[in-house]
Amino acid sequence: MSAKAIFYTMSHVVEPTSAHTHTIILLHGRGSNAAEFASEFFESQASDDRFLTQIFPGYKWVFPCAAIRYAQSEEEEMHQWFDMVSVQNPCHDPDNIQIPGMRESVLLISDIIKSEAAEVGGLDRVFLGGISQGCATAISALLTVGEPIAGFIGFSGWCPFGEVVADSFFEDSDRRALLTWVQEKRLPSRAAEAPLDISAIMSSLLTPVLLQHTEDDGVVPVALGQDLHDKLTVLGADVHWRAYKEGGHWINEPEGIDGMVKFINLSAKNS
Repeated sequence: MSAKAIFYTMSHVVEPTSAHTHTIILLHGRGSNAAEFASEFFESQASDDRFLTQIFPGYKWVFPCAAIRYAQSEEEEMHQWFDMVSVQNPCHDPDNIQIPGMRESVLLISDIIKSEAAEVGGLDRVFLGGISQGCATAISALLTVGEPIAGFIGFSGWCPFGEVVADSFFEDSDRRALLTWVQEKRLPSRAAEAPLDISAIMSSLLTPVLLQHTEDDGVVPVALGQDLHDKLTVLGADVHWRAYKEGGHWINEPEGIDGMVKFINLSAKNS
């Protein structure tokens, strides 16, 4: 069985209970898996006590599952989108430790985005996002789409391309560095069949973005989430940022859920 077939088999899908209008693709964090993340995610409730499947009956939810990879820092195998040395220093990349996994994951997520767009009626009906390492992987995949999608939703994430974008002004050197970074995450064969340029990347960043983090996150420091917000803002993205006092390495409830619901409704209406 191919890596792609295994990837799709391991995905967890929750079908809509009414006419299919949108799809939301959410990536789990490092060490978790699709079914576990989906189960915990759907336990969340808005302030009116409704669950997300009740709020969005026409939405299909797709939870892809990362491959099992050997984690050098933990010296064990686990589900992870790519290997990494440290969450506290996520861009530390000795000997390109992150590139093989990131490249494979980005390609597969890009394929899921295209597949769901074809099923539901367009990229403007597809949301993408994730938590923690899943957020970092999802934002990387977004940059390869070449067009805006309905919205991006990130929880407890960080910027995987932070070292190639300046903190203030997006200069030509930043553009070249970002283009090189994105192209590196795509196999040469894929780059040949669907070439990307900086205008395509910038078009992807017309996607509205919601980023949430908690100040008591003990796994991914809130400063890294703020950095992702800052970098995306420099790139010209429309970013809605909210740092909550409590919630740990998870989603604030119910206020964070309310914020996500509001964002989804507004983005779907405007798409």
